[in-house]
Amino acid sequence: MSGRPLDVLEESLSEPVTVHLKDGAAFYGTLSGYDQHMNVVLDGADASDAVLGELDVEEVDNTTIIRGDNVVSVTL
Repeated sequence: MSGRPLDVLEESLSEPVTVHLKDGAAFYGTLSGYDQHMNVVLDGADASDAVLGELDVEEVDNTTIIRGDNVVSVTL
């Protein structure tokens, strides 16, 4: 799997991923959506070492929305 970052995300929809944030927290879940700003939507997300403080992360009905400004990397 190689290519532009958004192409890789497109190929990874419905796959388990880990999203690493700039504060050191990581979220593991199923990638259910993204946009051109790297905002990502995870279903069934589980936070590890997450002391989120001021970061823009919202959880609704076991779905986590992470603002792209906070994303450092997405691991497949």
